[in-house]
Amino acid sequence: MLEYDAKQKMNARNGNGTHQPKAIRYIDLFCGIGGFRVAINQAAPANGFDPVCVLSSDIDEDCQTAYEANFGERPLGDIKAVSEKSVPDHDLLLGGFPCQPFSIIGHMKGFEDTRGTLFFDIARILKEKRPKAFVLENVKLLVGHNGGRTLARIMETLREIGYQADYRVFNALKFGLPQKRERVFIVGFRQPTLFDWPVGETPMKPLSEVLEKRVPERFFASDYIRERRWNVLKPRKEPTIWHENKGGNISAHPFSCALRAGASYNYLLVNGERRLTPREMLRLQGFPDSYEIVCNESQTRKQAGNSVPVPVVEAVLRKVFEASIWKEGNGIYNQRLSTVNGQMQLLEKYKSNANTKTPKRRKVSAAVSAK
Repeated sequence: MLEYDAKQKMNARNGNGTHQPKAIRYIDLFCGIGGFRVAINQAAPANGFDPVCVLSSDIDEDCQTAYEANFGERPLGDIKAVSEKSVPDHDLLLGGFPCQPFSIIGHMKGFEDTRGTLFFDIARILKEKRPKAFVLENVKLLVGHNGGRTLARIMETLREIGYQADYRVFNALKFGLPQKRERVFIVGFRQPTLFDWPVGETPMKPLSEVLEKRVPERFFASDYIRERRWNVLKPRKEPTIWHENKGGNISAHPFSCALRAGASYNYLLVNGERRLTPREMLRLQGFPDSYEIVCNESQTRKQAGNSVPVPVVEAVLRKVFEASIWKEGNGIYNQRLSTVNGQMQLLEKYKSNANTKTPKRRKVSAAVSAK
């Protein structure tokens, strides 16, 4: 099971360890095969917290099977069928929700405008259960979707239900993964807090550490496909992943372009000659080799293409757990909000319990609550 060290957890809960972590209860919505869960199992203990999943949900039965094999519990199905009142109390909501248009967008009804979308299920749970914080993930296209109005409505809805949220677009290449995968993250807090976004400065892992040494023949493209590729480009000494875009243009990179669930089987070819294996695709998303593959190759390929980049999620979660909201007496008062270059910022006065001197007014890139 992909939980952090069981002996360490037991010692902490029994008070036998040197440090007793505080339990963080969370729910894992649209959980897929568990990318968020792998990330929080790494990020929370590093910050002195014991992550406890109290609910997981995904409508895809194959994803449920993979999740159960690795975490010991089968996620609930369609979250639309789950009453928000029946959701267990939790401190943190996690969700990689699908990007959907809001059919009545433009009516300026905020929360009500989101009915019929999967984001509405996140919003209704946030409104009912009031967790301290949330972390949401989506495709980069959400930022510009419908001229930016979809994201604007999401942010408006989050404010309406008592949260302030900030968002950032991150590229997995900046967090150590050899995959160009850009995703938008939305982080919000229920109470005023200090929060800093992570800075992606991790050197990219070389493909040689991701690619398998022995690959079955069935993963190799046909002679026709290979010759067609090699007529355009020649293989290099170091491994590369060749990408063919919709226009038929072929390029070779020392990293992978974004994995896609519904892409052509020959969309990405290692050295222009073979497809990625399921294990390689999971590695490109940051899953450890201890993650058990239990579904067939077609389903695992789809699952990997829909998954979150684990190291990026982990980096965001580490910053969430470093935020002052988790600390007793976070000392923030008399806060007011401003917008700088389109991003939410907090202009705050900070009072330290230790009476240390701190500037009375400081700009902090933050997601905060107006409540």
